[in-house]
Amino acid sequence: MTRLRVSHLTRYQYDHEVGFSPHILYLRPRETAQLRIIRHHLSVQPDARISHVRDPHDNNFSWAHFWERSDCLNIRSEFEVENTLTNPFDFILKSYAIGFPFTYEPVFDFALGPYLAPPFDDTQARLRAWLDEAFPASRRPTETVPFLTALNSLLFQTLRYTRREERGIQPSTLTLDLGGGACRDYAVLFVELLRTLGLAARFVSGYMSAPPEDDHRTVGAMHAWAEVYLPGGGWRGLDPTHGIWCDENFIPVAHAAQAESVNPIQGSIFSNTPVTSKLRSDVVVERLVLPADASLSL
Repeated sequence: MTRLRVSHLTRYQYDHEVGFSPHILYLRPRETAQLRIIRHHLSVQPDARISHVRDPHDNNFSWAHFWERSDCLNIRSEFEVENTLTNPFDFILKSYAIGFPFTYEPVFDFALGPYLAPPFDDTQARLRAWLDEAFPASRRPTETVPFLTALNSLLFQTLRYTRREERGIQPSTLTLDLGGGACRDYAVLFVELLRTLGLAARFVSGYMSAPPEDDHRTVGAMHAWAEVYLPGGGWRGLDPTHGIWCDENFIPVAHAAQAESVNPIQGSIFSNTPVTSKLRSDVVVERLVLPADASLSL
């Protein structure tokens, strides 16, 4: 079991006072059978009315409704979680899904529909061409878990991680053209590759605990990865930025069929005159030392 503490501060500074539209905040961790929230505190300045709701993907998010104008917007999320997902391979696939490729049972068609939707035809063609060159059929494992492991490792080994300050996500074909991108670009590329191959996949936004020398993530920022639906195993996370399956070091916050819909902070400002702004974001993920008898309290 791993206990993690996260502090996430986002600060927007404007050159004069502005008004704020209601903001959507995807900052609360996603609780699962393996991940338990011990505490979570969300604070917003200027003062706002906070309400907590669930979105169509069953994610928790918060509405922040503002009444005051200000030249600064501070959003701080602090929490502690316990994660027992020490073995990401703790599942047994249904027999028909052991070999790859496979076809989902019809009972899954409706629920998995949004996550099976493939990219546009021209994007699919480009992705298939890249796969044929970088991962020819003769080298592809014929079992599902080894295949996913190999494809995940391929992206890690082939692409180059780069920090991008620009907003938005690169099209998957541009990530291939550039030979790399940020974690969110890796995740979207991986999701579209999986869907092109007939697997249900979704984008995940969250946090990761990693050593300081890790050069495949942006220090002081959130992280992104992908989840694939495996019959018998459910949704399983894979991080192509690091080439690994997700374990107790990953804290999911929100998932979606389309990455843009779970941007951590969504909202706008209004002003009668042009305004300039500066953004500062700080994320600190700490691994806490547990007492020897901590497991007895669960």
